[in-house]
Amino acid sequence: MKAALTIDALEVNFGGFKAVDGMTSVIDDGELRVILGPNGAGKTTLMDLVSGKTASTGGKVHLFGRDITNWPEHEIARAGIGRKFQIPSIFRELSVLQNLEVAVSQEPRVFRNLRLGIPTADRKRIDEVIDLTGLEPVLETVAGDLSHGQMQWLELGMLITQQSRVILLDEPTAGMTQGETSKTADIIMRLKGSHTIIVVEHDMAFVRKIAEKVTVMHMGKLLAEGPIKSIEADPAVREAYLGTGGLH
Repeated sequence: MKAALTIDALEVNFGGFKAVDGMTSVIDDGELRVILGPNGAGKTTLMDLVSGKTASTGGKVHLFGRDITNWPEHEIARAGIGRKFQIPSIFRELSVLQNLEVAVSQEPRVFRNLRLGIPTADRKRIDEVIDLTGLEPVLETVAGDLSHGQMQWLELGMLITQQSRVILLDEPTAGMTQGETSKTADIIMRLKGSHTIIVVEHDMAFVRKIAEKVTVMHMGKLLAEGPIKSIEADPAVREAYLGTGGLH
């Protein structure tokens, strides 16, 4: 199995505090990996380092064998890493379909995109995303008028149309209803294999539904890694979660 993302002894030092401290992990091409950890474990900071939002002070990040350590954020995105934040970054004044058309285009000027003809291959990719996300009934709806869950699915769909090979999802179910959470799990499961997915999430019911291999961080370090059942039974993991409500 080819490695999609290799994190090698990665660290970041904020004035003497190591928010991520010698983190090492290998995520295979097409894998669905969940990153767990108590608050302050360094999960989001790790995503910041991988995506280029924060510069590391040590270690390396390789994307399909290519060293992308401390590249500018936009260059990392262009190389194939897409990141979805808790608050969706969509064009709220455009329709759902227009958002997808902008995302599929390489032309950065938004409104020029919409006047250009879209190649057949790109149109096919948009159609596949519409089918995957179930957004067909709201294609003409202005994105700012969507429900919370629909906005999240639109942003995820935009990352797919941009052909992000590795997709980072930071708490994708935050604020969702039970039905929206279930649908999000289904979408993510369908993406597995064609995309490498890395999910940071607190909702353990959701994690159990999607997880294969789990990485647990604690105080910026790798605490445990393996299948969800072995992780839940791991004494070190249980101890790390003491006082935080535990894994439940």
